[in-house]
Amino acid sequence: MPDLPKKKVGIVACSGEELPEGTVTRLAALRVLEQLRPGDTVTICLPLFLAGGEGDRAFARFYPTIAVDGCDKRCAARATEQYSGKPAASIVVTELLSGQAPDGLGTARRLTPAGRQAAETTAEAVAHRVDELLGKHWDRRAGVAVEDESATAIEAQEPVEATCSCGSGIPIRKILIGGRVVNVLAATPIFEQFRDAGKTPGEATGRELLETVKLYNAVPAGEEESYAAALLREYAAHLSEATKEPTP
Repeated sequence: MPDLPKKKVGIVACSGEELPEGTVTRLAALRVLEQLRPGDTVTICLPLFLAGGEGDRAFARFYPTIAVDGCDKRCAARATEQYSGKPAASIVVTELLSGQAPDGLGTARRLTPAGRQAAETTAEAVAHRVDELLGKHWDRRAGVAVEDESATAIEAQEPVEATCSCGSGIPIRKILIGGRVVNVLAATPIFEQFRDAGKTPGEATGRELLETVKLYNAVPAGEEESYAAALLREYAAHLSEATKEPTP
């Protein structure tokens, strides 16, 4: 696995706008992203994810995701699994609330106090799973994450604006493939991984580069040879740059 930026957890909430549970999932996701775990989470836009959003789909391949669904249709969880891989955790509001009647939550546009409490309960459940995935202990009394239960609490963070997974720092390298410039996700870390493994440029390495790049990028049908040739060329250039003597 390539060496990537700081590990974060992606939160993908369902888009069930006609149901109060859908509103609960979105409010819960915002609470986690902006207040409960702002430094450890990013949002994944489900409509963009379904429409082919390259950055969101790649993030879900690199990092753990939590799908937050309103009902047992599990649209967010199923979309994540179909396009990027099974989510690391799945939370369903109706299951979390033990079958509480939908009319007790209010409507999709206006939640009752019970609905707002349901959003808070869901947010706490999501935050707990974030901590589990990142291996953190959360000090509830101090309201901060600590290295272990005996560690000294650090100063609590202020709420911040939710961060999109598109800006999460997954490296992109522009490569000329078949006469056009293509943004290839994680190409440079993959090249570095191959270099560290002592792989030399050649036909076998080109095929292996292609298969590794395809884990994180969609390669159009019929363009595999063009991609393999371009990746091999770029990898050779990467090796050449790495071996150059630094100028004094």
